[in-house]
Amino acid sequence: MQVFNRHVSAKGLTVFSLETVLISCSILAAARVHGPIDQVPGAFWKITLATAVCALCFYYNDLYDLTIVHSKTELLVRVMRAAGTAALVLATVTVLVPAINMGRGVFLTSVGMLLVVVPAWRIAFDGVTRDPHLEERVLIVGTGSIARLIAWQIQNQHDFAYRIVGYLAENSEADVDADGLHLPLLGSAVDVARLAALHQIDRVVIAVSDRRGHLPIQELLRAKLSGVRIEDAPTTYERITGKILTDGIAPSWFIFSDGFRASRTTRVLKRVIDLVMGAVGLVLAAPLMLLTALAIRIDSPGPIFYKQERVGENDRLFTLCKFRSMRSDAEKAGPMWAQSNDNRVTRIGRFIRLTRLDELPQLLNVIRGDMSFVGPRPERPYFVQQLTAQIPFYAERHAVKPGVTGWAQVRYRYGSSIDDAMEKLRYDLYYIKHLSIAFDFTIVIDTVKVILCAKGAQ
Repeated sequence: MQVFNRHVSAKGLTVFSLETVLISCSILAAARVHGPIDQVPGAFWKITLATAVCALCFYYNDLYDLTIVHSKTELLVRVMRAAGTAALVLATVTVLVPAINMGRGVFLTSVGMLLVVVPAWRIAFDGVTRDPHLEERVLIVGTGSIARLIAWQIQNQHDFAYRIVGYLAENSEADVDADGLHLPLLGSAVDVARLAALHQIDRVVIAVSDRRGHLPIQELLRAKLSGVRIEDAPTTYERITGKILTDGIAPSWFIFSDGFRASRTTRVLKRVIDLVMGAVGLVLAAPLMLLTALAIRIDSPGPIFYKQERVGENDRLFTLCKFRSMRSDAEKAGPMWAQSNDNRVTRIGRFIRLTRLDELPQLLNVIRGDMSFVGPRPERPYFVQQLTAQIPFYAERHAVKPGVTGWAQVRYRYGSSIDDAMEKLRYDLYYIKHLSIAFDFTIVIDTVKVILCAKGAQ
């Protein structure tokens, strides 16, 4: 779950907010069990710190991703793992900084309470939110591939309380394969106002391939004036997936869509943050970089660093620097995608890829201004030329500086094909549209999670 960006659902934000309060109350109750809370010095700040640690452990165990956690067994396993991690972290911090201790047994009692309270609250919340009266009833206008994609996304996105009532054909003469829809075909688009009233529809999604001259404008207007939300498929897709639907959209959609225009203040502040974090990061990472360099030198022959030309902001070329993770002859046959279990990767290379240590030299690129901490990953000119020719709007990802990490990197696996590049582009365009400092902050938090879980590297 992304706490600060626009991809958050009301249901997911409710879970996060109420659960944070619940964690605080559990810690407070545990402290009261062991003695008067007013006699604990700095009790408020200690409870706040413990709450933050617990919430972070819950987050890193995907407990706020309702698409993943939607079964009781999965919930119990993840709560136990998160609570155990929180207990270990709090115990370690208490040993290192004894002043934050709230008293003997308080943290342990808190963890025990959370193991009971959180699953009980989640099960109760899930039962309430599954009430049909609290669901948004959705009607999809269109029966083609985009309409079916939207339906599939809605049905598999558990943190949005939507229920698809059915489809409407674009017109009464449309040739529709009703068996392939897996949902009722209720009629045609000309009846949208009548059918929306009949089926108590809350939201109508327009998912037709060509809207020019094919939509019943007056009927849609009647439906909207009666209180029904009307929106196009790209808007629905963007909200529930956190990416842009590039299939079948015209350049005019980008022009008239909200977003895609980060303010000058945002860009200047982002640059200042990059400089500060880059300098601090280099100082803190220096010992790790030295150890990594020594390990690479001992492990395999060849240079320690790997330099490569990449495409940056506004198609400007720059030299990217990384720790070498492959054999020095890895591309003797020419440029090629990295593959899963790539045999060109060295023993040390596999480790530094999993831990992202190979990315540390890019802090120099950040300080020089070639890159930002957060942004689309920079690609090589050879692949950019191929991908731009095959994927619509691929060149638009170069509207901002590339990043050491990015929205596509934390949301999607390592790309090794044209299809992967297309899917990552959808995330990159979403990032460019919603670029903000708060969004960057959530991506950095997600990046730590990806590194800890060793996800996405090849």
